[in-house]
Amino acid sequence: MKENRYGLPPKQGLYDPQLEKDACGMGFVANIKGKKSHTIIQQALTVLENMEHRGGQGSEPNTGDGAGIMLQIPHAFFARELKGQGIELPANGEYAVGMLFLSQDEALRSTHERELESIIREEGQTLIGWRTVPTNDGKLGESAKSVKPFVRQVFIGRSADIQDELAFERKIYVIRKRSEHAIRYSGAEGADTYYIPSMSSKKIVYKGMLTTEQVRSFYLELNDEAVETAIALVHSRFSTNTFPSWERAHPYRYMIHNGEINTLRGNVNWMHARQTLFETELFGSDMDKIKPVIDPDGSDTAMFDNTLEFMYLSGRSLPHVAMMMVPEPWSNHEGMDDDKKAFYEYHSTLMEPWDGPAAMGFTD
Repeated sequence: MKENRYGLPPKQGLYDPQLEKDACGMGFVANIKGKKSHTIIQQALTVLENMEHRGGQGSEPNTGDGAGIMLQIPHAFFARELKGQGIELPANGEYAVGMLFLSQDEALRSTHERELESIIREEGQTLIGWRTVPTNDGKLGESAKSVKPFVRQVFIGRSADIQDELAFERKIYVIRKRSEHAIRYSGAEGADTYYIPSMSSKKIVYKGMLTTEQVRSFYLELNDEAVETAIALVHSRFSTNTFPSWERAHPYRYMIHNGEINTLRGNVNWMHARQTLFETELFGSDMDKIKPVIDPDGSDTAMFDNTLEFMYLSGRSLPHVAMMMVPEPWSNHEGMDDDKKAFYEYHSTLMEPWDGPAAMGFTD
């Protein structure tokens, strides 16, 4: 079988990546008062390691289907690290961090970085700097090592004309989507080595083609006491009849889930068919820059996450979007409030339920 840089084959013969399904382990830890600490990260990684039985592995026991963690931006840690490079970070919330999987080829990697930098400038934001993420391959299996990306972080400063954090998140979203269209989906040789696990002023994702216990040993900074968060989402991927890859590990940019999404094709077609009509003053002239909203090579979860992200950034609250996309069984629910039934009935005309997952976790 042919395969791309990260090990996921294209459609061929009887294999179609759009028919892949998975059933995984997931969990989250949070301080209910929003107090950040390194303890939350350690507890979350312990949760993850105890879900080893919910994670798939190949013929090599040290090559996993994928595992990862999402946490809040550890501002104190990044301020310290960039100060060592002679860079002064703005205040927390005044910058975004992009987590990038890039090519191991230095020339290609540099080309992709320069393209991203150009887009950042064109969108009126400031490139603060780059940081190479220290990683440890010691426990990785050969399959994971052979397709391992070069992991980098880019720091983007918020322009003075952007007044609130959600507007900044929208602009960062535009930058990410533009770079994906210009690089990953350009069709150029090596384009598929470019992938952005997260790009946000609020949260960051550390993930990969890892087993549950490899996350803390691979990403060395997760063991640094200065890395603090008040919330952490963790996920262990079990790929049923699917191929593992670095980018298909969870968490995605907004959510994690356990189980497969069964009603995928109809909703993806709905998004493709209607996106030419999408209109919101929040995106304004940026709307055409983000289409197509759904990445063509994404998994079922990636496509769900693409839709959730777009709907949220278009003006709805995150709980509102989650209820739209994964409604309760409402039509014959005798005890449900009429207003809630009306909410579900109205939104059922907009899209069919993204049915299937046993559990979902999501956060902005």
